[in-house]
Amino acid sequence: MREQTRIFLWSPSRRMIPQRIVPARYGDTRGWFTESYNKRTLADLGIDCDFVQDNHSFSAARGTLRGIHFQSPPHAQAKLVRCLAGAIWDIAVDLRAESPTYGRWVAAELTAAGGEQLFIPVGFGHGFVTLTKNVEVAYKASDYYAPESEAGIAWDDTDLAIPWPLAGIAPFLSGKDAILPRLAEWTSPFVYDGHPLAELN
Repeated sequence: MREQTRIFLWSPSRRMIPQRIVPARYGDTRGWFTESYNKRTLADLGIDCDFVQDNHSFSAARGTLRGIHFQSPPHAQAKLVRCLAGAIWDIAVDLRAESPTYGRWVAAELTAAGGEQLFIPVGFGHGFVTLTKNVEVAYKASDYYAPESEAGIAWDDTDLAIPWPLAGIAPFLSGKDAILPRLAEWTSPFVYDGHPLAELN
């Protein structure tokens, strides 16, 4: 099996904005090994979060869409997302008031085969759509689930204009996700920290 030693570098100007990370995999005839989480490695990438909760979801159908989700302060969450089975198209939307990139988004395909991860800081909405059947997604969160802080933005908001890769099928949505407000109907509680959204590596 081919050894993979990929990782994306960080520079100070990209601190605490979404980042795509691919941890190294070390393979041999048995399979492979990877460190899926290492606090020191993430700190070297500028990601300094104290993750307190792990979440794990299963989606049976291709085209299952979850999002766009976030928690408002004082229980805002940063997330570190990876795909354990199948593949997803994962997005982060800038929701920080006064940000020059407010309402813009970045996306990355995350696969179980590739081991890619997406870091989503506080102040960004998160959503994904499944690209295969039987998808499992796991993510770390920097604050505990707080129902009173749970919020979201409509997945199909025309102001966001997200080209979800649905291949012409209608998404499978939860009841809550089907009635989330539009960006224009919502006032952001998030503060801009001086670092605009940048394209993913």
